[in-house]
Amino acid sequence: MSKEIPVPATSGWSRLFLNLGLTLGGPVLFIVGLVMANQNNDAEGPWIALAIGCLLAGVVGVVLLCGHFSLQPNEARALILFGEYHGTVRQSGFYWANPFYSRTRARVPVGAAEAAKAGQPTAHVFGRALPAKISLRANNFNSQTLKVNDKRGNPIEIAAVVVWRVEDTAKAAFDVEDYESYVQIQSESAIRHTASLFAYDHGEEHEATLRGGADEVSTCLRKELQERLEKAGVVVDEARLTHLAYAPEIAQAMLRRQQAEAVIAARQKIVTGAVSMVEMALRQLADKHLVELDEERKAAMVGNLLVVLCGEAEAQPIIYTGTLYH
Repeated sequence: MSKEIPVPATSGWSRLFLNLGLTLGGPVLFIVGLVMANQNNDAEGPWIALAIGCLLAGVVGVVLLCGHFSLQPNEARALILFGEYHGTVRQSGFYWANPFYSRTRARVPVGAAEAAKAGQPTAHVFGRALPAKISLRANNFNSQTLKVNDKRGNPIEIAAVVVWRVEDTAKAAFDVEDYESYVQIQSESAIRHTASLFAYDHGEEHEATLRGGADEVSTCLRKELQERLEKAGVVVDEARLTHLAYAPEIAQAMLRRQQAEAVIAARQKIVTGAVSMVEMALRQLADKHLVELDEERKAAMVGNLLVVLCGEAEAQPIIYTGTLYH
């Protein structure tokens, strides 16, 4: 695997005046030499040699001007000379380097879809040039909604956002063909694999789920991504799920199941509260000696109270005018 080599670059301002002097002064002195040679009727003398030398100096100045480049903050440039990596400049500023350093690091083939967007036939597209400058800024990759199976085999839809940045420019430039495409493809693959490790909901005891264990799922996804993207010199700062739902073919069935579970959970709370209230009522009646009830009357009272407390419809009161036992 490649390894980044940080190198300093020569300040572009100090070389700019020299190169401009050669570029502008060469043609001027070339014209002066031709004029002096014409005045002296000397077609092969020193003035002609001076004119030719100045013309060559001007050409050299133009070539040297091509070596100037600038870098913005959080931007780097890989220095590649005839296919050999010489290092990476990371500091922002205006610099000069060997003008023969390549301004592209590679060419990647363009597929039919990209060629169609460019309005060119695939047969006439030879590839897309990748610049030698590499951005070190944080990037967001928002994945498409993927249809996968969770741990229990239920089809679900899932999407995530990944925050990543280039840390090692040599790996990003030379160990993978196109690190941006590599990040996209590997991110989608990692999302699919992570989704298969967790159940959508209702996992086993103390088991994290996709819906209930957001932190655990994000940590697992980030670790999975970092292992995959290490080869490209990319660091994953954050990975979070942005979309999570059942697939349309089972969404209605799962919605009914969730509704039934919600009803059952609510009923459990209602019954638990009703039993506590009945118990409290019987205990207070016994402690205050307001009325003595036998077991049969206690059972009837418990039944009536549970019907009143647990029933969905409002209870209708009945006034009993007889005695307790008649």
